[in-house]
Amino acid sequence: MIKRFFSYYRPHKKLFILDLICSFLIALCNLFYPFVTKQVINFYAPNRMLDMLLVWCAALLCIYLVKAALSFIVQYWGHVLGVKIQGDMREDFFRHIETLPFTFFDDNKTGAIMSRITNDLFDVSELAHHGPEDTFTSVVTVVGALVLMCITVNPWLSLVALVILPFMLWFAVRARRNLRIASRKSREEMAEVNAEVESSVSGIRVAKAYNASQNEIDKFHKSNGAFMKARASAYKAMGVFFSGMGLFNDILYLAAITAGGLFLYYKMIDAGELAAYILYITMMINPIRTLVNIFEQIQNGMTGFVRFTEIMDIPGESECADPVPVGELKGDILYENVTFSYKNKDNVNTVIRDLSLEVPFGHTVALVGPSGGGKTTLCHLLPRFYEIESGKITIDGIDIRNMRRSDLRRNVGIVAQDVFLFGGSIRDNIEYGKPGASDEEIIEAAKKANIHEFISGLPDGYDTYVGERGVKLSGGQKQRISIARAFLKDPPILVLDEATSALDNITELQIQNSLNSLSKGRTTLVVAHRLSTIKNADKIIVLGKDGIIESGTHDELMELKGEYYRLSGAVAE
Repeated sequence: MIKRFFSYYRPHKKLFILDLICSFLIALCNLFYPFVTKQVINFYAPNRMLDMLLVWCAALLCIYLVKAALSFIVQYWGHVLGVKIQGDMREDFFRHIETLPFTFFDDNKTGAIMSRITNDLFDVSELAHHGPEDTFTSVVTVVGALVLMCITVNPWLSLVALVILPFMLWFAVRARRNLRIASRKSREEMAEVNAEVESSVSGIRVAKAYNASQNEIDKFHKSNGAFMKARASAYKAMGVFFSGMGLFNDILYLAAITAGGLFLYYKMIDAGELAAYILYITMMINPIRTLVNIFEQIQNGMTGFVRFTEIMDIPGESECADPVPVGELKGDILYENVTFSYKNKDNVNTVIRDLSLEVPFGHTVALVGPSGGGKTTLCHLLPRFYEIESGKITIDGIDIRNMRRSDLRRNVGIVAQDVFLFGGSIRDNIEYGKPGASDEEIIEAAKKANIHEFISGLPDGYDTYVGERGVKLSGGQKQRISIARAFLKDPPILVLDEATSALDNITELQIQNSLNSLSKGRTTLVVAHRLSTIKNADKIIVLGKDGIIESGTHDELMELKGEYYRLSGAVAE
């Protein structure tokens, strides 16, 4: 884990080395003061050597000026180093998130993911700067103080510190274990709080519509209470750690003044050496205090990094080792004995079992049936949003698992029932279908989707901001923008998953005519509950829990007077 953490320093190694060199020089600057103090007390002041006293004081002034300049470099460029590392991690995290399969997002809350990329990585950034720098400076200072204590004061006195330091280390390691566990639990509960806030804010309109604000407050109170409890446990572990370390610091001071006083009493050292010894002990305690003070930061940073690596270690969408080069596909689709299940840690829900289906090039095949029959899932398997368990799906005779996902998805256009618009302008959202499209192409797509006149009537036209998730637009307007996006993409294969569900009857007829026009010469899969929109489909597939119940044209299925006939009657009623 440490090796993996430090791998992020590699692109910024020059800045990291500069930071460590400056920290090392700062530690050396601190070591001069006890030596000069000893000389002043023992020689310069008693022997009235004013010139030497002033020379060394001037030398100390110069040293401190250099130290101030070095401290500026450490504070400024050291934090810049942390920000750069945090930025690299965030970039890697986001890139990896984009590669993860749909199953990951089915199992993880948006707020929890956001917590990892914001809160966790902020603490990692602080650790990236302060961790190595403060640890290095503290170790250099402690070791340097011990060495100079042996050389310039008395080697036996240095043993006093050496006897106590191992016990301090033992205590720190033992207390660290509890602190790590408590810190991790606190992180997890904080992610739950973020997830609860994200869910409540996103669904604020539903909560108000159903007068359920108190219910949302109660849910937040529960998650917030769990966080406070976890945080209290973390502070308890932290209290044990800090109070214990503080006690060891005080014992070290007590041991130093006791041993130093006895050595002076028996004339084994002089007054200057005693002063230098106390200063060296103080100099050792200060970096130990620094380590104690940054320990929470180190703990939070490493906990954040562990949570970061947990996501990074989740395998992304895998590609075939030797993918088949695919340009523009024709659109002959074949499902052969396909089985698929949704899985979680508690159960397995098989929604498609040993299903075979052919969608010839240029044909429109509609999928109907009760909810839970696997209609939308069947569509999601085509662009490999999910991986099938058995069987295979081919397009133009090529197994889709042998294609690059990017090539496959470039040939599939999707208009879903649950329309998602990105924060930005109407132009940005339509252009998603074809990045870099010209204004003329965007306008033409909007006209085909019967949304151009509405957009033109807005004060900012195509530059109108749609709000988060398109909140400033009606459901029908959002649906038509998503249809315009599909028109602009102009793919050979279309998936229309309740594409007109949010439209009124008049607009639905207008859009249906446009969709019929768009479907000509293309292979189209249509999921519909409004059976009136699929009467002209080349084939209608009725799906149930046991697979395909019926198939045929509208007229054939009506004559059969089976499940489709029953559904048609239910819709009519």
